[in-house]
Amino acid sequence: MRDVLLIALLAFGGAAVAGAVGALALRLLRGRSLLVSISVVAATAVLAMLSGTLVVAFEMLLSSHDLNVVIIVCLMAAVVAMAVAALLGRWVAARGEDLARAARTFGEDGRFAPPEGAVSAELAAVSRELAVTSARLTASRERERTLESSRRELVAWISHDLRTPLAGLRAMAEALEDGMAADPARYHRQIRTEVERLNGMVGDLFELSRIHAGALTLSRTRLSLYELVAEALAGADPLAREHGVRLIGDQVTDLPVDVDGREMTRVLGNLLVNAIRRTPADGTVAVAARAGEGGTVVVSVTDECGGIPEEDLARVFDTGWRGTHARTPPAGAGLGLAIVRGIVEAHAGRTTVRNVTGGCRFDVVLPASP
Repeated sequence: MRDVLLIALLAFGGAAVAGAVGALALRLLRGRSLLVSISVVAATAVLAMLSGTLVVAFEMLLSSHDLNVVIIVCLMAAVVAMAVAALLGRWVAARGEDLARAARTFGEDGRFAPPEGAVSAELAAVSRELAVTSARLTASRERERTLESSRRELVAWISHDLRTPLAGLRAMAEALEDGMAADPARYHRQIRTEVERLNGMVGDLFELSRIHAGALTLSRTRLSLYELVAEALAGADPLAREHGVRLIGDQVTDLPVDVDGREMTRVLGNLLVNAIRRTPADGTVAVAARAGEGGTVVVSVTDECGGIPEEDLARVFDTGWRGTHARTPPAGAGLGLAIVRGIVEAHAGRTTVRNVTGGCRFDVVLPASP
């Protein structure tokens, strides 16, 4: 037993010296290629085995012939081990270079082309993560381009919509100042109308800026969905009469909801105004409310606008979107539906739109009250 313990200690001592030399070599060669590191590790393992074997062989006082045999066997094993380590290092280094080249495509177009050929499980996992990150980066860039385009369109449309009433106000003010107005009272009424229109546009811009800044504060109270819809219908009735549009709200289930009454009234009002302006005379705008799936309530506004082109459905709630020229109302800067989406999302809800027979349907989905 003592002999076995002595042999173990001698072998460990020789291997420990080799291991210390290998650790020092790894420290001095850190930052080099993966091939060098793998070769050092393989050489350290072979050297540890060889030094431990030789120390034990010398202590056992083997004959010179037997000692030579042991040395030759160890050297042949070292040659094979180093060859295999070199092949492994070259393969891993090559796969790493392929992955690095593929990762460089991130800076070009946001796409990621995974390296071809077999790779290790770890490199395959890195490749999958890079592919997922690349897809997210591409989607983020696309959203950024879309938002930038929306901002440019919004600035252009707001500039145009502000210029027209301001020019009219200036002309009417000059006419009144010069005493050239044949009917000053009519001019005063028109000035008031234009000022209210400008005030509405500024209010929409302020509301939208609060939504985008995350500064929209909600004062939630439990309200009756029936009362909310009735109030919104009453507010939109004069505009509907002016356009010759019928308002229908007879499919409303009385459900309780925890919402900010002022903001939700604005949501329904914006949807109704949008539907009325796009529905031809003698058309119908219908409001419905029902219990939805998964503990939600759904408020729907259906118009007879003739439908929205399929390619535009995804942009309906974007800031500044006003659709084709035929669907663009004479007033408004395309902020109403963007405000609707922002307020509904602040209530942890969502908005959707889809085409139906003869028109389109806007759905507001809100969490139901317990």
